[in-house]
Amino acid sequence: MNDEKPYAAAVSAHYGRPHLQEEILQALEQAGRSLSSYRDTMSFDQFHIRGAEATRELARLSGIAKGQALLDLGCGIGGASRLLAAEFGCHATGIDLMTEFIQTATALTTQVGLSDSVVFQQADMLSLPFAEHTFDVAWSQHTLMNIADKSRLLAQVRRVLKPGGLLVLYEIAQGPVTPVHYPVQWASDPSINFLLPATALVHLITAAGFDRLHWQDMTEACLQWFQAVVAKMKTRVQGAAPPIGLNLVIGPTTAEKARNTVRNLAEDRIHVFYGVFKKAGA
Repeated sequence: MNDEKPYAAAVSAHYGRPHLQEEILQALEQAGRSLSSYRDTMSFDQFHIRGAEATRELARLSGIAKGQALLDLGCGIGGASRLLAAEFGCHATGIDLMTEFIQTATALTTQVGLSDSVVFQQADMLSLPFAEHTFDVAWSQHTLMNIADKSRLLAQVRRVLKPGGLLVLYEIAQGPVTPVHYPVQWASDPSINFLLPATALVHLITAAGFDRLHWQDMTEACLQWFQAVVAKMKTRVQGAAPPIGLNLVIGPTTAEKARNTVRNLAEDRIHVFYGVFKKAGA
């Protein structure tokens, strides 16, 4: 990116939670919740629409298999990596730009006993610190909308994928109505929002050397899911302790961002897609 420092600062301002690990562990302790299985973190560690349900659907759709090496791009606090390793038997490597996400992901993974099959490291997706032909699968859920130079990212992904490797996506695309209502989960303002229309996104991916295997519009399912989430928020007793949910990661703006996401989905400002692409050629 042309302005890497301002961009990094904007990303940090939006996603940053300096004491995230301590806050999560404290909330779990106060709620009397144990932490011995990857399932114990699933109410707050799937930082994308429809949560673990979407992760499982996409894994089945793309055929994630035992023993595969999977790169989780923009892994957050590691929810998808842990689920994919535990339920599908892959070896996951999660990367994220946010140091506190990586620290939290590592701590949670150690605590639930998955460190042998899941590892994390802080890294920039535009300069992946891996050798050529390292991974069978590159996995991205709600990540590309924060990346301006998608062609550079796709070139990096293609480089680290083995021949015939898969790029598996669950991404948000720009709808026909603009602009997006802010703030949303991935951006407080337009400075880190780089949505593209679905047709443009698919064109970029195929132009980068990938063959399209599957592309599925999930917008309606996402709208229904988020409408239910917002309705549940409205029924919460005022003054009651917040649930152990994404509020732990998103913070005090969780409800506002959820409402705006519902509006954006309902008003055709954003669309959501599953995508599976295969690395073409050698």
